[in-house]
Parts: sequence; C-alpha cells; structure tokens
Amino acid sequence: MSTDPHAGRLLGFGQRVGGIAQMAYVVEDMEAAIDWWVRDLRTGPWFLLDSFIGPDHVYRGAPSRADVRIAMAFAGHMQIELIQPKDDCPSVYREMIERRGYGFHHVGIAVDDVEAETAAYVARGYTLAFTAGVPTGGHVAYLDGGPQHPHFVELIPATPGMDAAFTAFRRASIGWDGADPIRPFA
Repeated sequence: MSTDPHAGRLLGFGQRVGGIAQMAYVVEDMEAAIDWWVRDLRTGPWFLLDSFIGPDHVYRGAPSRADVRIAMAFAGHMQIELIQPKDDCPSVYREMIERRGYGFHHVGIAVDDVEAETAAYVARGYTLAFTAGVPTGGHVAYLDGGPQHPHFVELIPATPGMDAAFTAFRRASIGWDGADPIRPFA
C-alpha cells in the first residue's frame, strides 16, 4: 500500500502515481532484444540511453561504477525497459544475472516521494539494494524483497521530467509503423 498522498494521480502516459508503470528485463544483447520486441511483439519505437553511470550510484551500501545501456518503449500504457550491463562491475543487474540468468528484472512503481516509499518497503522487510540519480530528475531506489520475491521493485520518482519523457515515449508508440525502431533517449 502506498504512503504517497498523491497516489492515484494520473500521469501523462496513462499510469497512476502509486501504480506499476514499468516492467524491466536484463538482456545480454540490446540490439537482439529490441529486434525481438519489434519483430515478434510489435513494440516500439525504442529510446536508447547508451550509458547509465553516475557518481551518486550506490549498490548494497557502496559506490557503484557499473555501467549499463537502457532502452525504453511502450506497450499500451506499460513502459518496457531493457537493460544491458556493459561491464562486470557488481550491480543489481549482474546480481540478477548471477541469481537466475537474463530475463525479468523488476517492476517500476511511479511515486512522488521515493524516500518515504523506500522507508515503507523497508518496514515491510525489503532491503534497499541500489540508488541512483536519473536523467529525468530525482533518484530511483531498487528494493530486494528476499527469496520470496524473485525480482526487484524500483521506485521511480514521478517528477515532471519523468512524466514528460515517458509521455513522449508513449506518444511515439501510438500508431507506430515500425520505422526508425531505435531512437536516442533525449
């Protein structure tokens, strides 16, 4: 249950604050993964961020230098995120690959107050696994629910920048004809 006083507010891309806005997968080969989503699931276009690394990334309490490629697209109102590790540095992504291989990684929940939501999840037995500043504003938090939960929960700050970017990505998916399947994350 969300502690967010604005839970339920509709975001521009059609999901609500406090609800699942994203499903994410760790992939071995970004281009092959995008090709599968485009060819077999008709999902796109994909917005690619070739490098996601920063000085404020913290994995399991220590600074993290892990670098990943990220691609985002929409299937209806649900954002799909693909994540490809670019190195062998310890990370929530490498952790999942080592735990059970490539595939489903996390659900992302849009929230107005990442810190308050993180505290609520920790109070329910989750462990904070990763935090990082994001290009759309604020910091994300990844929470590990332990062995009974086979994936992470990501708390995504529902900032104006996040809403604008995700809404633009969704708008590009409406009526998409398959042209220009990989675009820059702007």
